[in-house]
Amino acid sequence: MPNDTLAKHLFHWENQTIEWAMRLRVALYIAEALDYCSSEGRPLYHDLNAYRVLFDENGDPRLSCFGLMKNSRDGKSYSTNLAYTPPEYLRNELFLARMIELINICVLGRVTPESVIFSFGTVLLDLLSGKHIPPSHALDMIRGKNILLLMDSHLEGHFSSEEATVVFDLASQCLQYEPRERPNTKDLVTTLAPLQNKPDVPSYVMLGIPKHEEGPPTPQQPLSPMGDACSRMDLTAIHQILVMTHYKDDEGTNELSFQEWTQQMRDMLEARKRGDVAFRDKEFKTAVDCYSQFIDVGTMVSPTVYARRSLCYLLCDQPDAALRDAMQAQCVYPDWSTAFYMQAVALAKLDMQKDAADMLNEAAALEEKRQRGGRGS
Repeated sequence: MPNDTLAKHLFHWENQTIEWAMRLRVALYIAEALDYCSSEGRPLYHDLNAYRVLFDENGDPRLSCFGLMKNSRDGKSYSTNLAYTPPEYLRNELFLARMIELINICVLGRVTPESVIFSFGTVLLDLLSGKHIPPSHALDMIRGKNILLLMDSHLEGHFSSEEATVVFDLASQCLQYEPRERPNTKDLVTTLAPLQNKPDVPSYVMLGIPKHEEGPPTPQQPLSPMGDACSRMDLTAIHQILVMTHYKDDEGTNELSFQEWTQQMRDMLEARKRGDVAFRDKEFKTAVDCYSQFIDVGTMVSPTVYARRSLCYLLCDQPDAALRDAMQAQCVYPDWSTAFYMQAVALAKLDMQKDAADMLNEAAALEEKRQRGGRGS
């Protein structure tokens, strides 16, 4: 996974620790993953810990598949060597082994759904404390412990004591000495789901990592610089190309008579000129306003203005408006590859990857047609 493990973000962070709302989300996602595995007949997960929880390209927590285990014949347990063990195994299956210098004691146990819940309880303690607590010390951590003393000091008090108490109580239930007294996976989800207090905030924002954006797949045929920039979602390169291209692709789209050169026309062209200056200087909101003045008059239509305003909208995080302008550019100039390329970028921004790929291929085909003598760019 591209964004490391929970252990890295929780124990070895560099710029910022995981905020409280994200810790609650991690706990819920793990619980949901365990519940899903249980419902699919795979309730056993070996050695659940903060190193098994990974963050995907969007910052969402995922459970590593390496911990999944195939059930034994009885369908309820699986024998394994454990570096630590839930307390029920300490009663009768503890043995000493001299294996390597780093491991002096190895416990032969059976992984059961109840022991997975015990492991989940240790992860909850990690999320509360911000420290890696050895599972063998987990019970000691909750006995008579003040919840505020247990909490991660790096949170600097930015958490709800009521929510923290619920998580602490759930961890205590998971770490019960008797397996039958521990909750099941559905209980975990039911307890944690109501605690989610930032459901609309993306995980990558709470983790403080860049937003992942996937561009449309690159078509097989070689791409022009414009096509290559669009396939890479490189808005800076697209901007440079549109600045250099200027209005050469507008030739023939407007033929004005002498009578049409009114004061209104001069004002409209002045608005476009101001928009061009703002576009060149990367003042994209100003460019949108100026280009809108030009478009609203309606006397002249310019595919380039629509393409430029489309890019401005993309840079202002308005992909819907960007797509509309790119489609308008196509209406004005049906065989203009730039209009198709801009639609591809906007569609990719809207997570419509298949449509974006189709549009990218169509734009590349128009460019190939132009190279053979057809009109397009």
